[in-house]
Amino acid sequence: MFKNLFKKSNSYQIYAPMSGAIVSLEEVPDPVFNQKMMGEGVAMIPTEGKIVSPIEGKIVQIPDSKHAIGIETDNGIEILVHIGLETVNLKGKGFTPKVNLEDLVATGDLLMEFDLDYIHDHAKDVITPIVITNSKNSDKQFAITEEKEGKAGVTEIITVS
Repeated sequence: MFKNLFKKSNSYQIYAPMSGAIVSLEEVPDPVFNQKMMGEGVAMIPTEGKIVSPIEGKIVQIPDSKHAIGIETDNGIEILVHIGLETVNLKGKGFTPKVNLEDLVATGDLLMEFDLDYIHDHAKDVITPIVITNSKNSDKQFAITEEKEGKAGVTEIITVS
């Protein structure tokens, strides 16, 4: 009767790295993302300027322009949170990282603060793709949520199995 109760699940969750609307990657007005050239994922339209860790892992990327942050899980999944579109052109203005490369983070830990109004006024779009950059080379399956609103660190947005 209790046999399946203690069976270890091979699936895990990736949570919303920000609060806001959840939209499909196909809705991102940039072919690099909407044609999934960078990998499988989802996008969000932020309602506040905070990024939290969507999963437990290690910080593996913070470009000099601070417009994105990369996290790698213990089981090798690489997640990129790319804040807005064409935000690399802002050269770091409006972004304040709260972590450093190689830092270990838990789901919900604050990774970055950003000036949402500044990005809205100076970048192409505030829509934020959350992409599994190594999904094409993975034997894992990625199920995207059907939720339309997400709460940072709480709402499950991708199930990996």
